[in-house]
Amino acid sequence: MATNLYFNNFPSSQITSEQLLIEDLVIEALQIYGMDVYYLPRSSRDEVDFLYGEDTLKQYVNAYPIEMYLENVTGMDGEQDFISKFGLEIRDEVQFLVSRRRFQAVIPMTRPLEGDLLYIPLLRNFFEITFVEHENDQAMFYTLGRGRGGNVYVYGLKLKQYVFSNEVVEVGIPEIDNQIRSYYPRTKIALSVGGNGKFVNDEIIYQGANLTYATAQAQVYDFVPNTHIDIILTRGTFVSGAAIKGNTSLADWTVLSVNDTAYMNTAFEDIQDNARIESESDGIIDFTETNPFGEP
Repeated sequence: MATNLYFNNFPSSQITSEQLLIEDLVIEALQIYGMDVYYLPRSSRDEVDFLYGEDTLKQYVNAYPIEMYLENVTGMDGEQDFISKFGLEIRDEVQFLVSRRRFQAVIPMTRPLEGDLLYIPLLRNFFEITFVEHENDQAMFYTLGRGRGGNVYVYGLKLKQYVFSNEVVEVGIPEIDNQIRSYYPRTKIALSVGGNGKFVNDEIIYQGANLTYATAQAQVYDFVPNTHIDIILTRGTFVSGAAIKGNTSLADWTVLSVNDTAYMNTAFEDIQDNARIESESDGIIDFTETNPFGEP
């Protein structure tokens, strides 16, 4: 039985030429009216903490340029900026449309995934995908029957402004890496006078016999000779009185003191009470005890 004996707009086993024409027009429209963004897939999905439903350590090491259309023509969605008991919170949300065919051609993935990031050069900011809609009725809702088996023209991406939490973002694109670099919490290491060489920004420094057997290592954020060095992405604990060495520059300096509260992590949110809360808690709770919250 057929509704129309001459035209079948809803074939069950093929995609019609008319559907492909519409898809080509959609892609062209997205390229005309859209904007260039970078898609950053999360690459640590094999380390998910299933108890809390999150990655133990997210990392983003690839970025793919692709065009997307911003649906928010009148401004950001979401709760936007407001003052709460935790300080100023920014909860901007946006929605993007991306061609299904273009996505699979540019990015080696089946579809966009929740938890991945978009870097938007126009906004110079990062947004995290919270939901991927494959039935976006504002764009193309099963036009000419396209949609059987999830075979849609576009994906609708719902995103929120990314709240940085010390994830690794190193994609090899200076615009993206430099944008995230200042958001890492920094540790200030005071140096003794009389060291050798100059540390280079972004090189690896370490304490120990060599990098393989290092007791602590980090990445150089900034270096001031005979004064201090600021480091990020610290692994292990740097101790006073021991030497630190540069893996690339071969510089060698002795640590005078270490201060990991000199720069607090305020990425994307102006929350600067961390040090104050820690100081107040030290005056209330004796953390030298084995179990400060229980009985002795």
